[in-house]
Amino acid sequence: MATYKIKIWRQSGPQANGHLERHVVKGIDGDMSFLEMLDHLNEELEEQGKEPVAFDHDCREGICGACSLVINGQSHGPETTTTCQLHMRSFEDSKVDEITIEPFRANAFPVVKDCVVDRSGFDRIIQAGGFVSVNTGNAPDANANAIAKPDADSAFDAAACIGCGACVAACKNASAMLFVSAKVSHLAHLPQGDAERRERVQAMVSTMDEEGFGLCTNYGECEAACPKSISTDNIATLNREFIRSKIGSTT
Repeated sequence: MATYKIKIWRQSGPQANGHLERHVVKGIDGDMSFLEMLDHLNEELEEQGKEPVAFDHDCREGICGACSLVINGQSHGPETTTTCQLHMRSFEDSKVDEITIEPFRANAFPVVKDCVVDRSGFDRIIQAGGFVSVNTGNAPDANANAIAKPDADSAFDAAACIGCGACVAACKNASAMLFVSAKVSHLAHLPQGDAERRERVQAMVSTMDEEGFGLCTNYGECEAACPKSISTDNIATLNREFIRSKIGSTT
C-alpha cells in the first residue's frame, strides 16, 4: 500500500474563485484506478465531516469519456487512456512528489464544481449535424451497401471518438477540431452521410465557432492526448469537406 500527496482543484461553483487543495491519501494499492483513489479520498473527507470532491464519471470502462481530468498537466494523465482506466501503479516510479489534479481548462468547458466541467458544447455540435436524418428502416444486410475497405476503415477509426474533450484540454488554443473532424469524417466516408454532406460540415463548424472553441494551428497535442488515438488526418478531411461544401463540389 502506498501513500500519495495530491493537489486537487476545489471550486464551489461556476462564479466562485477556485484553489488547489492539498491532501495526503494513504492505503492506495497500485492496482486501484485513479478514480478509485479519488473515491478513497472522498471517503476520508466525509469521515472528517468535510465536503467531498466533485468529479465526473459514468461507465468507468473507458468508453464514455466523462472522466475528464488534467493530471500533472496532461489530459487524462500520463498514460494514453481515459482517467478511469489509469491505474495508480503508473505513479509508483514517478519522480513527481505531488499529483496535481485539475478540471479541463477551456472557455468552452466552464467549471461547474471542483473538477466537473460543462461539456455540453460538444452535444450542441452533434445536434447541429452529427447525425443521419434519413429513414434507414431496419438494419440492412452487411453486404447491402458496397463500401470500399479503406473508406470503411477510415469511418470506423473516426467513429471511435468518445467525445471526452481531451483534445480541447490539451490544445493551447482549446480547439475542438479533432472532435468535430472525427464526427464529420465518420459520416463523410459512408454513403448514408451523402445526403446532408454539405449542410452537416457547415453547421457543425459554425456551431463549434459559436461555442467559443479556438482555432487549430496544427500543434498536434490533440492527437497525442487522445485516448482513442484519433488521427489528425481527420482534420484534413474536415477542411476538404468544408471547402467542397462552399464551392458546391461533392467529389
